[in-house]
Amino acid sequence: MRQIVLDTETTGLEHEQGHRIIEIGCVEVANRRLTGNDLHLYLHPDRDIDEGAQAVHGITLEYLADKPRFHEISSTLAEYLEGAELIIHNAPFDLGFLNSEFQRTDDNYQTLESRGPVIDTLVEARQLYPGQRNSLDALCKRFDIDNSNRELHGALLDAQLLADVYLMMTGGQIDIGLLGEDSEESEGLASAGLATHLSQAASRPRVQRATDDERASHDRYLDMLAKASGDRCLWRTLES
Repeated sequence: MRQIVLDTETTGLEHEQGHRIIEIGCVEVANRRLTGNDLHLYLHPDRDIDEGAQAVHGITLEYLADKPRFHEISSTLAEYLEGAELIIHNAPFDLGFLNSEFQRTDDNYQTLESRGPVIDTLVEARQLYPGQRNSLDALCKRFDIDNSNRELHGALLDAQLLADVYLMMTGGQIDIGLLGEDSEESEGLASAGLATHLSQAASRPRVQRATDDERASHDRYLDMLAKASGDRCLWRTLES
């Protein structure tokens, strides 16, 4: 399965008020591996950037002076996204801006959400952790993901962090995909990991039975996994 984790930075909060995209960050995930085939674009918006927005991402109009307009990269972006499942935190915001930009270039352009599946990680996180903070920073802290470089928002950095968060939310395994599955180095790392696993086995604590609240939380997590995998959740199969 090919997935694209996506984030944007914009001139303001409302595309209906004429605000535009100024940065797009995309991280490609294939079969739960970060492929490195990412896409990062800066765009000239042909309008001013709101002070509040600039305080969030730090991007100035002067920096964007020599950057392309959206219509110049629209075909490249559309081709890159084609056929992929999109993963976005607070998806309506980014989709609204992207659809607005694409429709400026083609009145007949179909919305991204009508062209393929979209996973909103904010919605998924709220289902898993109701009543808790589920911002990207909060999720990074929850999953012990280093976001110390995130002094300002940036589309590519945020997409990279969100990719890590999503993989942790949906299975807890992150594979940067730099080693081949059959490489000697990969086998060595696997063997080392197995040796550590076995050496620690004797000192593991006793199994602690889950409480009712923990089982309910686990059920919500499985519901989210089933939705994300197209009802191919292994745990559900074992339970049945």
